[in-house]
Amino acid sequence: MPELPEVETTVKGLTVILKQKIFNVKIHTSKLRFKIPNNIINILRNSKISNLRRIAKFIIIDLDTNYSLVIHLGMSGRLKIADKGYKRIKHDHFLLYFLSKKILVYHDPRKFGFIDIVQTKDLLKQKYILSLGIDALSPDLTAQIIFNKISKSEVPIKQILLNQKLIAGIGNIYASEILFDSKISPLTLGKDLKISLIMKLIKSIRKILKNAIKYGGSTIRDYRSIDGTLGNFQSNFKVYDKEGKKIRGDEVKKIVQYGRSTFYCPKLQNNK
Repeated sequence: MPELPEVETTVKGLTVILKQKIFNVKIHTSKLRFKIPNNIINILRNSKISNLRRIAKFIIIDLDTNYSLVIHLGMSGRLKIADKGYKRIKHDHFLLYFLSKKILVYHDPRKFGFIDIVQTKDLLKQKYILSLGIDALSPDLTAQIIFNKISKSEVPIKQILLNQKLIAGIGNIYASEILFDSKISPLTLGKDLKISLIMKLIKSIRKILKNAIKYGGSTIRDYRSIDGTLGNFQSNFKVYDKEGKKIRGDEVKKIVQYGRSTFYCPKLQNNK
């Protein structure tokens, strides 16, 4: 958390700084998950925001100087837009000041996120991008491609969904919801999924993630959008964090897989 829908919502909320010029940068914490590059202030200062986009769970802010600012929110990070006169609070680690009087603030209590600056032409060569699988919402994500990659896998499908090297962007929360929607048991091994089930799975991936984006993501703990509003998709959860809930004659169970909580309905998620 934040997952793909929260990151997509964040990128959409950043449009207020598009085409805006940066005149100052303040770094209050030099090391998050990784050290913030030493040259970042000089590169950012006096540059303009030329484009905003998402790659998996990464926020990409392209500059008119042919550099890109890369932000990963980790587990507790968020971006917020503030106005002139904003007073920094605890866990505000990185601030961009614009001539428009807007301020972009990176806030992260647990410091598991990171910030990087790279030449745009080299962005896709970065290890953290290069290792990513196909984006969960990409039209390139097909049943045949997934089938070819998991047809011999002894790993449960829930864990496969969390493997960013296979499908990029899905996290623990949405994995449970996706599997419930597609009626696939999280315990099913990759090698036991027929291509017809994988087609259902991909349909559910797109349905759940797009709906979550529509509702501004999910606020489970401390996620808020750019303007401070809470996500609302959690009100649409069917199984996540619903242990004991009765659904069409079945009951939501909670199990732990690879150290992560999984919520599912054993009778309803019968791979049919």
